[in-house]
Amino acid sequence: MLDSDAGREVQRLARGAILEIQGERARMSELFKLVDHPAALEFGDIDGSLACQRRRFLIVTADDFGLHESVNEAVEQTSRAGILTAASLMVGAPAAADAIRRARQLPQLRVGLHLVLADGAALLAPHVVPGLVDERGHMDGRMVVRGLRFFALPAVRKQLEAEIRAQFAAFARTGLALDHVNVHKHFHLHPTVLGLLLRVGRDYGLSAVRIPDEPLWCAPVTGCFLKPWIALMRRRLRAAGLMYNDTVFGLGASGAMTETKLLTIIARLPPGVTEIYLHPATKSGGAIGSSMSGYRHAEELAALLSPRVREAIAAAEVGQGGFADIRKDG
Repeated sequence: MLDSDAGREVQRLARGAILEIQGERARMSELFKLVDHPAALEFGDIDGSLACQRRRFLIVTADDFGLHESVNEAVEQTSRAGILTAASLMVGAPAAADAIRRARQLPQLRVGLHLVLADGAALLAPHVVPGLVDERGHMDGRMVVRGLRFFALPAVRKQLEAEIRAQFAAFARTGLALDHVNVHKHFHLHPTVLGLLLRVGRDYGLSAVRIPDEPLWCAPVTGCFLKPWIALMRRRLRAAGLMYNDTVFGLGASGAMTETKLLTIIARLPPGVTEIYLHPATKSGGAIGSSMSGYRHAEELAALLSPRVREAIAAAEVGQGGFADIRKDG
């Protein structure tokens, strides 16, 4: 239970977030007017990046790299096949060492950090971050409860920052180049989490962050709900001078990115930078994680290895790679 002071703090922060969202909507309305100008679209004059350009660039990412050896095997297979261009590493996951070993043998694979702040194990010991974990060091998946605690409790925010820093430091020790950062279950939509990610990330060469902005035709329910928070995220990343994708696919069909789904997405790739993320593995469901019983990991692997998908990407004539390749391609 939150005490009365904490409750008032949550209400104050919520009111502030609403006011900021209202202001962001007005600013985005003006931005959309500017984007209608062809010159702005062609040269990216709105924010100095590729975010508003007409040219199309595709990033295909495997999340949960390091969660299980069957995930790592799928990442290696699809990277060598030339379809998968990036992977997001869980540095504290059970098979992280195996993932790092494989990544070092895949120079074409762009690897980023997949921060775990819910539904997974913390990197720091339970006595260091007692406000984040249970006695086993596990962080539960109650996103709303955790989000309220991040907002309202300074001691928990301090522990959260320490855990984020520990995961960034662990990635740095791998020696792999940091292509991007995203957060398990897209918890960086939470303004507190994003703020700490940006603050800590500056010390570790953070250059790109995923924005989970999926078109409404693909995710009508989640897309509508997340739009205000996505607008805030985009504004903060732009202000920080970081790269980000314009569009993402994988949110509405998480765990079910089949061949048919990929072919539909590729046929409708929008202008700008698109990231398609998946959860491929040689095994499926609960064998990978207790919270993933409905995930069709092996079908996602088959989709990434599909000749039809390969041919569709080739026919789309898009640039491909990780975030590190965007400026090179442009």
